[in-house]
Amino acid sequence: MMTSGVVSSRVDVLLVDDSATDLRLLMELMPLKDLRFSVALDGERGYQQAVALEPSLVLLDVKLPDIDGFTVSRRLKANPKTATIPVIFLSASTDLSHRLQGFAAGGVDYISKPFEPEEVLARVGVHLQLAARRAIDTHEVSTDPSAPELLSGSLDVVLVNGAQKILFDRLSDPPSLDELTRLMGSNRRRLNEAFQSLCGQPVFSWLREERLRRAYAIVVNTDTSVTVIGDMLGYSSAANFTKAFRDRFGYSPRELRAGIRGGAIPL
Repeated sequence: MMTSGVVSSRVDVLLVDDSATDLRLLMELMPLKDLRFSVALDGERGYQQAVALEPSLVLLDVKLPDIDGFTVSRRLKANPKTATIPVIFLSASTDLSHRLQGFAAGGVDYISKPFEPEEVLARVGVHLQLAARRAIDTHEVSTDPSAPELLSGSLDVVLVNGAQKILFDRLSDPPSLDELTRLMGSNRRRLNEAFQSLCGQPVFSWLREERLRRAYAIVVNTDTSVTVIGDMLGYSSAANFTKAFRDRFGYSPRELRAGIRGGAIPL
C-alpha cells in the first residue's frame, strides 16, 4: 500500500494519479527536493484532499477513473480555498488541443508522459517559487482585517462559481445544461439546486437574467448597435433580443437609449 510523504499539516505537492508506476516515480522524486507530498488515486479524492490540505501545488493526471483532471482543476479554480493553487497536468497525450483544454481548465503547465524526472522537478520548482512570491505579494491583503472574507468552500459555491465562469466566457454560445454539468462533474438536478440555493433561480434563468443585465449596461453606456449587442449575447436575431429586452425592462433598447440621453428616462 502506498503511503503519503506528509509529515506535518503542510503539504508542498499533491500527487493525483491512478497509475501505480507513475505515482511511485513521482513519490521517489519529491524527497530529492525535500518536498512534502500527499497522494490521491482518483479525481474526487484529489479534489477533497486539495481542499483539506491546501497544498502549494497539484500534479494532476488528466485521465482518472471517476472525474477527469480537467474537471478537478475547474473545481479547484472555482473554490476560493484552492483557486490560487497551481495545477500542473500530466498526460500521455501530446495533442495541442488537449494541452489548450488543460490551460483553459486552469492549469499553469503541462508535462507529457512518460516524463523525465529532471523536467518534473524543474517545472515543480519553478511554479512553487512563483506561488511563494504571489503569497508574499498578497500577504498584506489577506491579513488585512478590513478585507472581505472568502466565500464558503461548500460544493454548492464551487459548482455555481465554476458554472458561472464557463457561462460568462461563453455568453454568446453557452453550453447545454448536459455539457455544463459534465464540465463541472455534476448532474442536472444537483447544479440547478445549487443555483436555486445561491442565486434564487435555476441555471438558465440566471443566464437569461445575466445576459439582459449585460445588455442593459451596453445599451446605456455605448453606441453599439442593437444587432451587434444581440449577436454578442447569443440572441438568434435582433428582433428576439429586442423582445426579451422589452419584456424585462419595459422599453426596447433604442427607446431606453434615447430616453436616457434625452432625459425622459432616469438612470
